[in-house]
Amino acid sequence: MKEKIFIIEDEEKIRRELGTFLNRYGYDIVTSDNFENIVEEALEAEPNLILLDINLPYYDGYYICREIRKTSSVPIIVVTSRDSDMDELMSMNLGADDFITKPYNTEILLARIASIIRRTYRSNDMEIFPCRELKYNISTSEIEFDDKKQELTKNESKILYTLIKNKEKIVSRDELMKCLWQSDEFVDDNTLTVNINRLRKKLDEIGAVGYLQTKRGQGYILG
Repeated sequence: MKEKIFIIEDEEKIRRELGTFLNRYGYDIVTSDNFENIVEEALEAEPNLILLDINLPYYDGYYICREIRKTSSVPIIVVTSRDSDMDELMSMNLGADDFITKPYNTEILLARIASIIRRTYRSNDMEIFPCRELKYNISTSEIEFDDKKQELTKNESKILYTLIKNKEKIVSRDELMKCLWQSDEFVDDNTLTVNINRLRKKLDEIGAVGYLQTKRGQGYILG
């Protein structure tokens, strides 16, 4: 079951881009531009986590955080361009779980979200993603099959994470390229091919032959 994230952000472009980015990593995204009733909408959505801007119409993020905390302990990450110590202190005192400033590194934001969700909802064994007999440990970047293990590089791990979150579904090359583009490295079409081939070789070496399949003209599927 996918975790649900409710984004409270009044700038439509940022809201849309952030939603697209997080959706790519397997999260269900809910947003709203009804800021007059945003507290009610956020609570009705029953998200696993809320990303909350401070500068908003009608009510600021501090008020929203305080109102949500009256009835819910859902994790809240404050995401804002205001970066004073006082803003961070106020956010934490009102019950926010984390504070990150714009412009933020998307990988850091992703890691903060994953960490809070893991801490709140999962036990340690939930860091392991299964696909039939194959196990992928996201915390150690290792794959295991038939008691054999292989360590993955950062890019191989990103590709496998995207595939395993969409297991038994075709993931296009374009989606995987976008996943790799989140790093500072230049990524071209050949880089993706090289990393796919290396990942497939490592799967084959531990006995998980045929798990990573190429769908010509469509992309790749793990299953």
